[in-house]
Amino acid sequence: MVKGTTVIKNKTGLHARPASDFVQAAGKFSSSITIRRVDEEDDEANAKSIIFLLSLGLCQGEEVEITAKGDDEQEAVDALIALIDSGFGE
Repeated sequence: MVKGTTVIKNKTGLHARPASDFVQAAGKFSSSITIRRVDEEDDEANAKSIIFLLSLGLCQGEEVEITAKGDDEQEAVDALIALIDSGFGE
């Protein structure tokens, strides 16, 4: 299992378009991937589900932890953190 943290940088947080981009990127990996707010242990979502991801309501400035478990776990965490760090082009 690999974990990594980052901070949501784009002004609108993970609203519909960035959340869709995130879910598409997560779907390219075979690993099981979750995302959660760092300060809330029980608030975790499947990173491959747009509905669960949007239900988190992640906003700019919030720290998130991405966890992956599987054959490509390191690549998955690195790619998803890089995507968040890019600000989704906004």
